[in-house]
Amino acid sequence: MEKWDPLRDIFSLRERVNKLFEDAPLGDGRVDSAAWVPAIDVYETPVEFIVRAELPGVREPDISIRIEDNTLRMIGKRKSYREGRSYHQVERCYGYFSRSFALPAVVDKDTVKATLKDGILEITLSKKNEGPPKYIEIK
Repeated sequence: MEKWDPLRDIFSLRERVNKLFEDAPLGDGRVDSAAWVPAIDVYETPVEFIVRAELPGVREPDISIRIEDNTLRMIGKRKSYREGRSYHQVERCYGYFSRSFALPAVVDKDTVKATLKDGILEITLSKKNEGPPKYIEIK
């Protein structure tokens, strides 16, 4: 049985509260952490992988998608349009974002497609057509 240490609980609570405030939006819509992070869904069908990112207010020219060393990288920026306006409340975050995902070896990098519609970025990663399995005869 471990002896109860009240200081350990206090320090643990303090760490959790600090983490909460590190990622909290500031009153002007900026995030007090390294970057704004859009929500992402990744799913697989028999012939492809689909990556869907929520990017409301982000324009196509403000997004960069590339594949480097079997890693899909999405980098972009949601601009603030606050200049010249007197806001009473700002809750939407803006600024730069970056997301990276390791790709399985079966992804055909030459057929990747991306579309942006209604604030949703969809990236389609086709699987390589490896044909039917090859059976090896034992002699």
